[in-house]
Amino acid sequence: MKRIKILQLINSEKVLDDVLIKGWIRTKRDSKNFSFIEINDGSCLKNMQVVVDENLPSYADLKKVTTGSAIAVSGDLVPSKGSGQKWEVLAKSIEIISLAPDTYPLQKKRHSDEFLRSIAHLRPRTNKYGSIFRIRSELSWAVHNYFRERGFRYIHTPIITGSDCEGAGELFRVTTLTPPFPTTPDEKIDFSTDFFGAESNLTVSGQLSAEMFALSLGDVYTFGPTFRAENSNTSRHVAEFWMIEPEMAFCDLIENMDLGEDLIKFLITFVLDNCSQDIDLFARFVDKQLISTLKNIVSSEFERIPYKKAVDILLRSNKSFTYPISHGLDLQSEHERYLAEQFFKKPIVIYDYPKTIKPFYMRMNEDDETVAAMDILVPRIGELIGGSQREERLDVLENRMDLLGLPKESYWWYLDSRRYGSAPHSGFGMGFERLLMLITGVTNIRDVVPFPRTPGNIDF
Repeated sequence: MKRIKILQLINSEKVLDDVLIKGWIRTKRDSKNFSFIEINDGSCLKNMQVVVDENLPSYADLKKVTTGSAIAVSGDLVPSKGSGQKWEVLAKSIEIISLAPDTYPLQKKRHSDEFLRSIAHLRPRTNKYGSIFRIRSELSWAVHNYFRERGFRYIHTPIITGSDCEGAGELFRVTTLTPPFPTTPDEKIDFSTDFFGAESNLTVSGQLSAEMFALSLGDVYTFGPTFRAENSNTSRHVAEFWMIEPEMAFCDLIENMDLGEDLIKFLITFVLDNCSQDIDLFARFVDKQLISTLKNIVSSEFERIPYKKAVDILLRSNKSFTYPISHGLDLQSEHERYLAEQFFKKPIVIYDYPKTIKPFYMRMNEDDETVAAMDILVPRIGELIGGSQREERLDVLENRMDLLGLPKESYWWYLDSRRYGSAPHSGFGMGFERLLMLITGVTNIRDVVPFPRTPGNIDF
């Protein structure tokens, strides 16, 4: 007999004979002549109730079965006589696959997120985390579906790279060298004897590589892991996270904003339409305003303002911010959230940032003071998308690199794309985990990552 997933049985429109389900016991209660077992196989939030008659040959063995044990149940799917579920399974036979000991840490009670992070290998078995990671799976598929329907090509960009896209220097080094490291005459590490013959790191972004393919295939995107060696223990930072990064040829900053807004609305709508059971859990137990927040984002026309106006609004707010506000400084999360949550009460797009706070590859505006950059800010999260029109003019790009002290020889291939058939193009990066935090109402990024990587934590 072939196993049937519980999700399929819950959605059944008729009685079914001789079904086989396999899963893990969430609860078991015994009455005088029956046992009632709640079993979950991870296919959905809901459990399947299994009714076991005391006359079942293996009934005595069920006395040993506890929460967390894995079992296989053969029986008939029939209308439930109890409340709370449409169907239940009348067991004809039960096989005990494995017994969980009394030390199983996920007993029937609420556990703190802090405790569950310490058992990240088991927390997907809880309702909350099972729902988070089902949503993560569905949302991943939706990302690919969105871009495929619009003619984008999916590009696998390198995980190991010699380039620092952001120029921030917060990189994880990749090396086969062992101490004592060989050094150059100026006492720097000599990477010429390393595996790649040069310094290499884990990528902070697939953007530079994706640009090369946008200038060949037109519209492309990359969706994969990125890494930042930022020694920060906050609810917003992890060392390994996933980024959605489209790059589009013949695309200006306005079209870039349009795509970012459309992508956000599409993905939120997809989850509301296709993950309603799991989202409802977060709306009931995590954030009572979750559904209204998400629907407001979908229905709103995103406000678009230049950086200068955003700073002026913050200066006139009379709010007491932890971080200072002035023209020329980057916006912090508290500033972004004030603008999106309190002032505009909807998502906003800030554009034309000072060149002094943005990377070398962003297109210089005619004022020679700002660049064609844009950030999309959403309530509860702050920045969700960061992007720009890329600098397609070779002379302007080289001058910008010289001013920032970037070695052009390390980016020779990047400069070639401006030397041979350059064209206007744009793109952005969306933090996938931040999107998940927005959609679920979860406030700590560690709780939307299967196995979070943070300073001092490499377990699992």
